[in-house]
Amino acid sequence: MKEASVILINATGLHARPASMFVKEASSYACDVTVEKDGTEYNAKSIMGILSMGAMKGDEITVRANGEGEEEAVKALAALIETGFGE
Repeated sequence: MKEASVILINATGLHARPASMFVKEASSYACDVTVEKDGTEYNAKSIMGILSMGAMKGDEITVRANGEGEEEAVKALAALIETGFGE
């Protein structure tokens, strides 16, 4: 299992467009991908799961992946967050 903790830097956090981008990227990997925020874990391949986190700018989340392509998945998702989703 691979994981990375990252801080959301984009203005809207994980809402609508960034959440959609995040789920699309997570879904492109065969491995299981989850996100943890405030001790609760969410399915990173579910738009409803990601939106229900209520993750805002400045929140720290942990991205975890387990299975085939886990390292690439965590790197790609962390990079997406660290670049602010292009905002």
